[in-house]
Amino acid sequence: MSGTEAKAIGNDDPTMWSSLLHAGLSNSFLRLPHVPAQAEALREYGAKAAIYGIPFDATNISRTGANYGPRGIRDVSCQFLTFNATLGFDLLEALNPVDAGDTDIVLANAEKTFARAQADLGEIIASGALPVTLGGDHSITIPAARAISAAHDDPGLVLVDMHLDTAPDVGGELLNHCCPITRAVDAGFDPEKIALVGISGWMNPKTELQYCRDHGITVIWLEEIWEHGTRWAADKAREVAGAGDGIYLSFDVDSLDAAHAPGTCCPSPGGLTSREAIELVRGVSSGGLLGVDVVEVAPSLDPTPATALIGGRIALEAMAFHAGASELR
Repeated sequence: MSGTEAKAIGNDDPTMWSSLLHAGLSNSFLRLPHVPAQAEALREYGAKAAIYGIPFDATNISRTGANYGPRGIRDVSCQFLTFNATLGFDLLEALNPVDAGDTDIVLANAEKTFARAQADLGEIIASGALPVTLGGDHSITIPAARAISAAHDDPGLVLVDMHLDTAPDVGGELLNHCCPITRAVDAGFDPEKIALVGISGWMNPKTELQYCRDHGITVIWLEEIWEHGTRWAADKAREVAGAGDGIYLSFDVDSLDAAHAPGTCCPSPGGLTSREAIELVRGVSSGGLLGVDVVEVAPSLDPTPATALIGGRIALEAMAFHAGASELR
């Protein structure tokens, strides 16, 4: 294609709309330095964790706005420090984390966007850094799980969510935020090493429940957490998902009660408290993770920064306890 032809369709036109409308580093998580999602650059910097955004919510079946999740979480992260005074733990000293920026989104195209995201996450994993992915709707777990499965022979998965997310498809579409667990199984995750935590009965169809039963996926219901507590749930989830090479943790903020996280696609009355969520993430992350994502933060749906703040807090807790903060308690 000639330069004239390219300009005619907007390829070289800097005034054309692109993914930068809701992506790109206007700031960074915790004001961390920006290092691109390139294995060599990350190794050279010595990063042991890399924040990575996938600002994509084109597969959402309900309210939208999670495409601004990575930016919203970064915006409020300036209110956190890298140091936890209670634990005497400094994230900078433990992981030397960086912000690797966002996926170059292909607008309204999940297949191409996910291919780009998987390639970037593969670079982060190859560098030896922990991928800490900020969504985006829950479909962004699909490229993350594919990248993890490509790098590890027998990974396990823990999902903290109000929903099972085991839809075989949505209207024939395989790449949807109702399908991250089924696509993880398709990518090579052993369903018997998958634990779904905090699931509530009123928001899950029969087909998704049957998929779990047919494939041997462990479901830890919200009512079981009420009865047995978060430590029991975290220990059970680690026992199930940690039997292989390690655990990938996916955290959906709609697992929280809508009073704690109103800014999300499907607000959940009666969900987890913020404290329960933190306790679960600490317990699951202790002993190390293969990766983590925090999804469905939709800042435009919350008149306060509360949902973005808990999203950032969850990312911090996962990194810290992955790096051994639990040993300091």
